[in-house]
Amino acid sequence: MANREKHDRMANAIRFLSADAVEKANSGHPGLPMGAADLATVLFTRFLKHDPQNPHWPDRDRFVLSAGHGSMLLYSLLYLTGYEDITIDEIKNFRQLGSKTAGHPEYGHAAGIETTTGPLGQGLANSVGMALAERHLNAVFGDALVDHYTYVLAGDGCLMEGVSQEAISLAGHLRLNKLIVIWDDNNISIDGPVSLSDSTDQCARFAASGWSTVRIDGHDPDAIAGALDAARRSERPTLIAAKTTIGFGAPTRAGTNKAHGSPLGAEEIAGARKALGWDAKPFEVPSDVLDAWRVAGLQSVKKRKEWEQRLAGTEAEARGEFERRMRGELPGNFDAVVADYRKKLVADKPKVATRKSSEMALEVINGVVPETVGGSADLTGSNNTKTSQTQPIKAGAYGNRYVYFGIREHGMAAALNGMALHGGVIPYGGTFLVFSDYARPAMRLASLMGIRSIFVMTHDSIGLGEDGPTHQPVEQIAALRAIPNHKVFRPADAVEALECWQLALESTKSPSTLALTRQNLPAVRTDDVEENLCAYGAYELAPAKGDAAVTIFASGSEVEIALGAKKLLEGHGHPTRVVSVPCMELFEVQSAGYKAATIGSAKVRMAIEAGVRQGWDRLIGADGIFVGMTGFGASGKYEDLYEHFGITAEAAAMAAEARLH
Repeated sequence: MANREKHDRMANAIRFLSADAVEKANSGHPGLPMGAADLATVLFTRFLKHDPQNPHWPDRDRFVLSAGHGSMLLYSLLYLTGYEDITIDEIKNFRQLGSKTAGHPEYGHAAGIETTTGPLGQGLANSVGMALAERHLNAVFGDALVDHYTYVLAGDGCLMEGVSQEAISLAGHLRLNKLIVIWDDNNISIDGPVSLSDSTDQCARFAASGWSTVRIDGHDPDAIAGALDAARRSERPTLIAAKTTIGFGAPTRAGTNKAHGSPLGAEEIAGARKALGWDAKPFEVPSDVLDAWRVAGLQSVKKRKEWEQRLAGTEAEARGEFERRMRGELPGNFDAVVADYRKKLVADKPKVATRKSSEMALEVINGVVPETVGGSADLTGSNNTKTSQTQPIKAGAYGNRYVYFGIREHGMAAALNGMALHGGVIPYGGTFLVFSDYARPAMRLASLMGIRSIFVMTHDSIGLGEDGPTHQPVEQIAALRAIPNHKVFRPADAVEALECWQLALESTKSPSTLALTRQNLPAVRTDDVEENLCAYGAYELAPAKGDAAVTIFASGSEVEIALGAKKLLEGHGHPTRVVSVPCMELFEVQSAGYKAATIGSAKVRMAIEAGVRQGWDRLIGADGIFVGMTGFGASGKYEDLYEHFGITAEAAAMAAEARLH
C-alpha cells in the first residue's frame, strides 16, 4: 500500500467499525469517529507512546477522548492496536448491558480508557490535572522515569462548556507544554450548525489564555503530523484546530447534525462504503489493514523496555519510592505517625475550628506522605490547605506541592480527578462547602470512576456567620451524601479531623469530602483510643447514665450541642446517649448488628445538624426529632444564628422532653 492509501484504509477501519457498531446497537454517535478518524490514525500510528500489552505502563502518553459521545472512536482504536480488553465481540456488543464498550467511555471498564467522559468539558479539564501530575513527577523523579505527553480530542461542546475556560487558563498559566488538545472543529452540534449559538474565535481564546494554536485540515495526514510535531516542541500547551467533516464519507448526512447522535441507517452506510471504497463486511477488517494497526500498536515496545531498564537501573530507594507512589500505597510509617499525633491531640485538647485542625493534621500528613499535592480555589487562608511543606507550583517549579487554582472550583475539581487518574500523586483541593455546587459535576465523576480525589470544603454551615445565606450551606451536605460512592466526612473535633483525613487517604476506590467549620469547637474525643472510631461512620461518643431514654445523633459542630443537651436531659433524670456521625457512608457498610446497637432502642431518637433533614431519617426514623435547618440562613454573628434557628442544647432538650412526657 502506498502511504496515503494505507492511511486512508486504516482510518476507514475506524469509520466502519464505528458506524457498524452504532448501527447494530441502534444507538450511538457515528459522526465524530467518522470525522476524526484521520486525526486518530495519525496520532496513534505516528506519535502516541503506549503499549497495548502493558497498558498501565506509568510513562505512557495519556489519550483523553473528551468528546466522550464519540466513544466508538476510542473502542475501535483499542481493538485495532491490540488491547486485550476490547475484542471484536465487545465492539459488536457496543452499548449493551455488561459490555466494556459502554455508551460513553468508562474508566475501569477496559485498559486504555484513561478517564470517564461524556459530560462535555470534563475530559479536557481532567487532562490539565494529568499534565500537571506528569510535570510534577518529572521534577521529582527526572526525565528517565517520567517524560510523556497528554493528548486530548475535544469537540465544539467541550469548548463551549464553561469549565473549558477554567481549565485552559490554568494550563496556560502553568505552561503545561506537554498538553496537546486536538479540536475536532466540525462546526456541528446537536441542534445544527454551531453558528446557531456561538461565534467565538476559539484560537484567539486559547491564545489569550497562554496557548500555542494552529489551524489545519483535519483530513490531511501530513498537516496533522506537522501540527503534532510542532506541538511537541512548543513551550506552551497547544490547541490544534482541525477542520473536519462530521460523518465523513456518509453521502447525505456528512457535514450535518443528522450524523451526530443516531445510526446512519443501512442505505447511508452502504453509500459510505461505496464512496470510501470499503468492501469489507460489518465488523470485518481486511487482514492487511488489521496487520498494519497491530504493528502500529507495537511501535513503543522498544521504548517501554528501555524505560524498564532505566527503572531497574535507578538507585534502589528512588525506585522503591516511585513504584510505591504509582501503586497508590501510603508510606509504611503512616499509621504510626497518625497514632502518635492522635495521642498528642488527646493530651492537648485543642479548641480550634475543624478547618484549623484539618490544617494541623495536614501538617503532619504532608510531612510523612510526600506525594500529596494540595491547593485551593483562591481561599488558601480560609480553607487552611497549605502547610510548611507545600510551596507553590508554577511554571518551572513543578516539583513543589501547592496549586493556586484561582477562582476555578469546577476546573480545580476536574484537575484533581486528572491528577488522581494519572497516579503517583494524592490530590486535594479546597473551597467553601457552598461552592461544592460549582464543583459538583467533577465530584460526581470522581465517585463514578472510584478514584482518590479529596475535596476540602470549609465554612460548612450557618456557623460561618456574617457572610450570610449566599455562603451558608444548608442543603449541600445532604446533596453530597446523595452521590453514590462518595464519602462525606464531618468531623467534630481535632481527633475526628485527623481520623477522617486518615480514612480519606486510605480510600483508594472512592473520593472524599471533608466538611469543616469556620467556628472553634471543643475537644470531644478526650480518651486515647488506638482504633480509628470514625472508620465506623457512627459510634457512641457518650453513653447514657442508665438505660437510654434518648439517643442524640449529631455531626461536626453540632456534637458539642448534643453533649450539652445530654447534660440538660440527664439533669432532669432522662438518661441520654450521644452518637457522633462523622460519615454516614461508612456507617451504612457496617454489620447489621453494629448498626442496630449504635442506633439503639431509646424511646426518643433525635438528630442535630445545621443543615436540612434529608438523610437523617435512616438513623432517627420518620418520627424522629430533627434539630437543624428548614430554610436558608441569615447574616449575623454565628452565636445569634444558632439561637435564632433553634439549634441549641436547650431547644434540643426541650424537644426531647416534650416527646418523653
